[in-house]
Amino acid sequence: MRSLPARRLSAGAVLLAAGTVLATAVPAFAHVTVQPGTATQGGYTAVAFRVPDESDTASTVKLEVSLPTDHPIASVSTQPLPGWTVQVDKSQLPNPIKTDDGSITTAVSKITWTADATGKIGPGQFQEFKVSFGPLPGDTDQLVFKALQTKDDGTVVRWIDEAKEGQPEPAHPAPVLKLTKAAATASPGPAGQVTASQDGAAAGTASAKSDDSTARTLGVVGIVVGVIGAGLGVLGLRRKGSAS
Repeated sequence: MRSLPARRLSAGAVLLAAGTVLATAVPAFAHVTVQPGTATQGGYTAVAFRVPDESDTASTVKLEVSLPTDHPIASVSTQPLPGWTVQVDKSQLPNPIKTDDGSITTAVSKITWTADATGKIGPGQFQEFKVSFGPLPGDTDQLVFKALQTKDDGTVVRWIDEAKEGQPEPAHPAPVLKLTKAAATASPGPAGQVTASQDGAAAGTASAKSDDSTARTLGVVGIVVGVIGAGLGVLGLRRKGSAS
């Protein structure tokens, strides 16, 4: 049986471990993130920059999000948010974006949301800032959006650190949108190879031919049976006549 001091020591160790886990988990909840965190290359999407206020006393009054200029996005629009004004800044692109409507030489490089007296994000609260953009680039697997979060006490939290593979997550990671490749569409197979759609069509044709052949066979059998029946009827009448 364990002694009382040993039990207390064991319970203390458990509480210490739990406290350590919570201490390391809390900062992750306070990160500025992109929701949802994935989108398709070359497509259009709508995302929300989710901004929590981790301070005990100060409220968030401004959010600045920088869009990557090395992988620019041609079309960007913001959703109105009560209690906040938005400013969209554009910059000249070093390499124009080619679209169906021609070349685009400027693109949105920064979006700034500023709160009025009613729009602050208070301690322990969060807000989502929604943006629609596209087409997303097809030459990268992620977009990094560096963000600055300003509090009403003058504090600025810089969410600009980029995570590196094999290293611990930085204290203030930049929001990241992962990009996945678009699903491959069906294409004609090599000569002599039947694709799924072709195979389905062939099966349907074969089924139709089979049904037609069956119908014809049954028709012929019916005719033959009818002829035989008629012949037997005539023969019966002749025999009956002879007997009388």
